Amino acid sequence: MLLVIQIIDLVFRIFYILVIARVILSWIRISPYHPTWGPLVRITYDLTEPIMAPIRRILPPMGGLDFTPFIVLILLSVVQQVLIGILAGF
Repeated sequence: MLLVIQIIDLVFRIFYILVIARVILSWIRISPYHPTWGPLVRITYDLTEPIMAPIRRILPPMGGLDFTPFIVLILLSVVQQVLIGILAGF
């Protein structure tokens, strides 16, 4: 069971990094067609968009500020803690 918990923890940590990377990439504004950085931008956006799009529909950006990454990080943390708590209880 410890291995399953470690894998779940690793997956969530990767998603945390991807969400933070997406925020940084949105500030830098690298083109997804850039020959060097483009694949990294596309992969980051492709992996995070399924999580961020539903929240962005509920809470659209306000005044140029997008709170979606912040909310996603909070929700990921809650889900991670619940899953690990349930699995650790067994």
